[in-house]
Amino acid sequence: MTTGITMNRHFRSTQASLRRRSPMTDLLRGSLLLGLLAASALSFADAPVRVEPLFPEESQLRTTRFVTKLLTAYHYKHPPIDDELSRQIFDRFIDGLDPNRSYFLASDMENFEQYRVNLDDALLGADLRAPFTIFNRYQQRVQNRVAYSKALIDQEFDFTIDEEFVIDRTEEPWPATQDELNEIWRKRIKNDWLNLKLADKEAEDIHKTLYDRYDLLGKRMAQRDSEDVFNAFLNSFATAIEPHTAYLSPRTAENFRIRMSLSLEGIGAVLQRENDYTMIQRIVPGGPADLEGTLHAGDRILGVAQDDREMVDVIGWRLDDVVELIRGDKGTVVRLEILAADASIDSAGEIVAIMRNEVRLEEQAAQKSVIEFTANDANYKVGVIRVPAFYMDFAARQQHDPNYRSTTRDVRKLIAELEEEGVDGLVIDLRENSGGSLTEAMELTGLFIDQGPVVQVRTSDGRIKVERDPNPGVVYTGTMAVLVDRFSASASEIFAGAMQDYGRALIVGEPTFGKGTVQQLIDLDRLPTQSNSPMGQLKVTTAQFFRISGSSTQNKGVVPDIIFPTVIEGEEYGESALDNALPWAQVEPADYEASDRLQALLETATARHAERIAHDEDFLVLAEDLEYYEQNRDRTSISLLESKRQAERDELEARRARRNSLRTASAGGGGSGQTLASAGGAAEDANPTAEATGNAADLVLIDPETGAEVSGTRESELENDFVLDEAARVLGDLIDLLRRSAAVS
Repeated sequence: MTTGITMNRHFRSTQASLRRRSPMTDLLRGSLLLGLLAASALSFADAPVRVEPLFPEESQLRTTRFVTKLLTAYHYKHPPIDDELSRQIFDRFIDGLDPNRSYFLASDMENFEQYRVNLDDALLGADLRAPFTIFNRYQQRVQNRVAYSKALIDQEFDFTIDEEFVIDRTEEPWPATQDELNEIWRKRIKNDWLNLKLADKEAEDIHKTLYDRYDLLGKRMAQRDSEDVFNAFLNSFATAIEPHTAYLSPRTAENFRIRMSLSLEGIGAVLQRENDYTMIQRIVPGGPADLEGTLHAGDRILGVAQDDREMVDVIGWRLDDVVELIRGDKGTVVRLEILAADASIDSAGEIVAIMRNEVRLEEQAAQKSVIEFTANDANYKVGVIRVPAFYMDFAARQQHDPNYRSTTRDVRKLIAELEEEGVDGLVIDLRENSGGSLTEAMELTGLFIDQGPVVQVRTSDGRIKVERDPNPGVVYTGTMAVLVDRFSASASEIFAGAMQDYGRALIVGEPTFGKGTVQQLIDLDRLPTQSNSPMGQLKVTTAQFFRISGSSTQNKGVVPDIIFPTVIEGEEYGESALDNALPWAQVEPADYEASDRLQALLETATARHAERIAHDEDFLVLAEDLEYYEQNRDRTSISLLESKRQAERDELEARRARRNSLRTASAGGGGSGQTLASAGGAAEDANPTAEATGNAADLVLIDPETGAEVSGTRESELENDFVLDEAARVLGDLIDLLRRSAAVS
């Protein structure tokens, strides 16, 4: 997590007691307290820990009204706010709190049942008492479990008893009694202890590790505030309608903006939580902290102050709250009290002053590398462009900044650099790319085709608009492959689908995620209101997109021309695994001209690929992993008998050792013969390409709250990335076959 890219879903620190309360807020607090005291099933008589209940704020009631009206009016499905939707919201809210059924009792659920069909009325009336009542009981239950766990680790465990710990309780009944819940946690704690014991930890160290672990659980629970409850409830509402609709709190909206623009104003330090301390994980190259030179990885932040103001002690604070203090406008100064990485806890802190500036997040931009290998009696030099997201600085473009940042601009520059290096072909690596700007997906496609349709978009009224690449000419004309995986989604699927439909590139890898919907960002703070409290943004599904062939990527995704082995099953991860996803559909194909040049070579290229991976040690190990996964995929419990667990551990260690030895031998024996000739090289500028969709909202194809976020350049992975190596070799086969075909003709 960074001072610029914290995708944490928690929000402001708990300071409700310091805020001025309105009469409406006091009324809500009073009615909620009465509800808590009157509910016999929610009696705190058995609670060893006192927990302060949370209450909704008046600003959240206003936001609830806006969100409810906007979703019913603008969502693609135009959902009715009724009892059926209420049931789905209820289930999602409960599952979000206690998915493994390890905190709530059956009596809790019986009491909560009164809310199951009333949450629709609560939304329409902006009444948030139900979710807050449920959450307050939840935090009480969590603190009870923390106290129980701390007490239990003082006892001895008998690991000669053959008993099972159920690790997946999602389909189990709710615990009926406190004793039954205690038994679940006794086994959980025993399993935690056994894990550390099998890792050769001493009893004293195990005790301290587990105590600190459970203590941290309690502290993090105590740091939850009303924003956490509100965010969880509104997103339960949004996702009950459809999986990719979401409420973005002001903080989440800012993080999404940073992610799309690849820039922020701050100091450029990646932070992480280390017990009660905020620790510097690393320094962002080229940022203010890097240029200033006094901060180092491992340093701990004790306090934060703005300019010459009083230092604020941040020990024990939530990470996102510390990040918010450190961020600030360009040109302002932040002072940090730092405890050096090698200093003892009781050492005096050092004050460091850093002027904030723009931080460019180059590590999350498109990156290039080169893979060289010998095959088919020829030497090949394959260029690779890793595209982690379809990003664009919407605000900078709307302000007509000639240097605004975008994926297409960066890739255009990287292509020019790779062509100067004399590459024979190009692989676009879209693995783990969960999407981004719709405009960028179209513009990037335009670099490789000479005008024409790219994607078709159907709105809720049935109208279909064919989005086209309007720019004449092609930036790159060479042979191409596009590498995708199960985490490639949305905008990635638009690009890969268009490249496949045109026959412009061979698609290789795994079937993609299957997200075929378009979202619009609505800035709630631009709506007319009498309050200055920020409300955030709403991400609403407003359309469905279709390939130019007429097929939707919804649920089915993009199926590669050559499918690589995978351990990720579509029924377990992907759009089709979501219970309320929109169905697959089809429209008439657009008018476009496809090339069959690569398809004519597909049979031979597939045969070469199959022959190669049949003898490739990495893919053989992957096949073993797949077999092991299939054997254990339905396992829901684990033994607490030490001898049995030791045997399982020995088996896994043997598998791991064999895997490492095979891969070491493969690399040492020459393997594929590839070398990483160049890595990094993030582009910084190129030509304007994109268009914005207006001030109030922008079309996006990404989930800022759940989308895969790739940190770093993956340079270390590239050095032993056998999947990317195979994609390059498939491209080498295509180049070879095209050369042979040209020689014959």
